[in-house]
Amino acid sequence: MGNRLSKIYTRTGDDGTTGLGDGSRVAKDSARVASYGTVDELNSAIGLVLAVEIPEPVREVLTQVQHDLFDLGGELCIPGMAMVHAADIERLERVLDGFNEDLPPLKDFILPGGGLAAAHCHLARTICRRAEREVVTLSRLEEVRPEATHYLNRLSDLLFVIARVLARASGHGEVLWQHERRKKPKA
Repeated sequence: MGNRLSKIYTRTGDDGTTGLGDGSRVAKDSARVASYGTVDELNSAIGLVLAVEIPEPVREVLTQVQHDLFDLGGELCIPGMAMVHAADIERLERVLDGFNEDLPPLKDFILPGGGLAAAHCHLARTICRRAEREVVTLSRLEEVRPEATHYLNRLSDLLFVIARVLARASGHGEVLWQHERRKKPKA
């Protein structure tokens, strides 16, 4: 097991820097810190989904995703580290296909909502998209393995499908965008 944190504050970050997993120090607003910080935020948002009643198959998938995201955060925190692999992305695709199989085809855009669990999942999806953008930004500045962006891209799709599943499971149903709600101005 790794180092045990017995003292939470160190004061080393008071100068606006933070330590990476390899021991180097960078500015707290660097693209690398923004990337793994947003992955951490995403993990917390998924924790909100897991904090409410959800179907067990969804709980199992999201619990595994939390572990994957912790690995991805580690990969982003330690330059050169490889912790997320093609097999992780393929697993997401299989799970996504499985959940999507029983859903009706989309004919309209869906608004975030559909009950507490689904709404939390939609929030996690949008944070996932931001994490993906942050990792793309980092990849323009430093070496980032493509698996990082591939994983986040697939995960955001999975979170969308899971939000649909959760909206239906809760009995709230999906909230459809009413694009015809606005009356056209009279000429």
